[in-house]
Amino acid sequence: MTDYKNLKLIATSSPHIRAAENTRSIMLDVIVAMLPALAWAVWMFGFKALTLTAVSVAACMFWEWLYRNLMHKPQSVGDLSAVVTGMLLAFVSPVTTPYWMIIIGAFFAIIVVKQLFGGIGKNFVNPALAGRAFLLGSYAGVMTTWIDPAANKAPLFGSTADIVTSATPLAFMKGTGDAVATSFAELTGKYTVTDMFLGNIGGSLGEVSALCLILGGAYLIWRKVINWQTPVGYIGTVAVLTFLFPKAGTNLEWMLYSLFGGGLMLGAFFMATDYATSPVTKKGQLVFGIGCGLFTVFIRYFGSYNEGVCYSIMVMNLCVALIDKYTKPARFGVVKSDKKEAAAK
Repeated sequence: MTDYKNLKLIATSSPHIRAAENTRSIMLDVIVAMLPALAWAVWMFGFKALTLTAVSVAACMFWEWLYRNLMHKPQSVGDLSAVVTGMLLAFVSPVTTPYWMIIIGAFFAIIVVKQLFGGIGKNFVNPALAGRAFLLGSYAGVMTTWIDPAANKAPLFGSTADIVTSATPLAFMKGTGDAVATSFAELTGKYTVTDMFLGNIGGSLGEVSALCLILGGAYLIWRKVINWQTPVGYIGTVAVLTFLFPKAGTNLEWMLYSLFGGGLMLGAFFMATDYATSPVTKKGQLVFGIGCGLFTVFIRYFGSYNEGVCYSIMVMNLCVALIDKYTKPARFGVVKSDKKEAAAK
């Protein structure tokens, strides 16, 4: 029988049930999920893909360490978030990107976008995507030059003047009328749907293999690191719109090439699901994914740039607070009228 008189009770603040996951373990899962895509990039583009990723990771970790040191703030390098940012920044860059340029991109991503706003969890846009947008605006020529992996590998050092380059699949799919019909026929003759799915194509080093990215995304969903709502809403929206409104070829063919070309899979599973810059509710995550899909297709169809994933996610990042406001569930005991009054404030 329990001796309640001598029972020692310890009162602590919530939470009383703690999960084993922390920021470091979550980031480690994301790193593991990206390894298949990295391995494929090394296979397709050569060891420059590995060294460029390593330099990007090292630069991101250095900039984070330096800032936290200079500002006399607790070190956060150990949570591995800078490693994830470095890998993603390399993944959305051409393999021919100079090392010094990726270091500049890492500075912008870590210092300007992440640390100046308070560090992890306080940035309002994805740091890796912002770093890529900065590099694209500053060095557009380099950031839009794509190696032809079937013709050569990227050198580790030295000039890239002798490298054979080629247009990405999305470049073939740009335009309207007879022009896009001709270029799309050329694309289908050069790359099959299987090539697109496996990654036997040109592009940024981490975005080419849809298969590897889907495997990584499935791993994150299985590990409960991310929810399915955002990637399914994102990919599903792009699939529906491109199937209903093809610019050339058959509906199914245009849809598949649109899904497997560019950075859609990378963005849907690894960028749009970033905790700090995406909604917290599952309904909000679905809305967020649909919005990303809409903007991606609009930019690809009507914009001057071939790809729309980077900017669509960043635009939707700015809408997260609004999405959270209108998709938050009602608290227990709160009636609909009270909820409407609270939302109006």
